[in-house]
Amino acid sequence: MINTKYFLKGLKSIKGVGSPAIALGASFVAIGALLKNLGFSIQESIFSTFLTYALPGSLVMAESMFIGASLINIFIAVWLVNARLYPMTVALMPLLMHENQPRWKYYLSCHFIAVSSWLIMKDNYEAIEKVNRIDFWIGIGIATWSIAIFSTIIGFLASDFLNKDMLIGLAIVNPIYFICMMIGAMKTIQISLSVLLGGILGPVFYFLSPEWCILFGGFVAGSIAYFIGERSVS
Repeated sequence: MINTKYFLKGLKSIKGVGSPAIALGASFVAIGALLKNLGFSIQESIFSTFLTYALPGSLVMAESMFIGASLINIFIAVWLVNARLYPMTVALMPLLMHENQPRWKYYLSCHFIAVSSWLIMKDNYEAIEKVNRIDFWIGIGIATWSIAIFSTIIGFLASDFLNKDMLIGLAIVNPIYFICMMIGAMKTIQISLSVLLGGILGPVFYFLSPEWCILFGGFVAGSIAYFIGERSVS
């Protein structure tokens, strides 16, 4: 069973002014309003966040439906966008694994992988005994997931009071927060170079390929930062 003490501790971890849950909620308010404007019902909007629980994936799904993409194309697009969560999963799961915990907890908790919940866990895991980390993580996941669903409902209901500029502002709160977090994490040469080069190469690649500039810029910047960092260590 889930350890109630650590589960509740995970739930409470989203409190505070610096919590990524605030930025997450603001962005999903925009998602809720966007889905209503695209003709989604409130049930469909809630179900979308319930299953997707990822801001970029929700945006890609909504935009693809807006332009009339087929269901298989929407599925592939959302799958590719959410593939960015795989490195986070690889980095996080070894910190949570413990032989005394049942496997179903890990299968369940995979759905909660998102940048917001991942940041909270990375900031707190060292203070939690390893055997209890999965229960703490499930608490974080349930809390952030619930915020996303609740914020979607608020955005759907408040869509008539939100103009285009307000929606754009709400939608970019989350990315801006993550940029600030990355800048704050610039404590090694690899991270510092990847952030700086990514900011430079992304706009450069835009002139070569607007559709692929973020992927190309991030891949090249990360690769350069990795190899320079490895050489400096050796």
